[in-house]
Amino acid sequence: MPTNVTPMKFEVKFPTIWANFDANSHMRHTAYNDYAAEVRSRFFASQGFSLTEFAKHNIGPILFSENTSFFREIYLGENIITNLELIAASNKFERFKFKHQIIKEDGVISAEIIVYGSWIDLTKRKLTTPPQEMIDKYKVMPRSEKFELIHLKNAQ
Repeated sequence: MPTNVTPMKFEVKFPTIWANFDANSHMRHTAYNDYAAEVRSRFFASQGFSLTEFAKHNIGPILFSENTSFFREIYLGENIITNLELIAASNKFERFKFKHQIIKEDGVISAEIIVYGSWIDLTKRKLTTPPQEMIDKYKVMPRSEKFELIHLKNAQ
């Protein structure tokens, strides 16, 4: 586990699309989580773990919880920035927590999403440790300034 902490924020700018808005002309609540999931997917790909790589290793990410707090509305036609910070993880990256912020064009935070997840073996359908290649990348991965270690009960 690295002792130095490098602040990390991975972000993607998105144009909003008509399909993500409801009859009140504001973004439907589930769309916020869709943008966060897309950013996680792009982040993992940027670290060498695209969906194709996950399939090669026969693993996939799963979420135990996804908590969203809403602060300001996003309206049709606004562009947004969705970011990601690694805020917690276990020693071998078996568990992870990411924080996402959905930010309006004017810089105002519209929503914050905290996800807690793990990895699943796609054949056994059981939780698993990620491949060593991913653990090695995790050990040098930048993390939040307030990063916390997740302690597992049965850690070896």
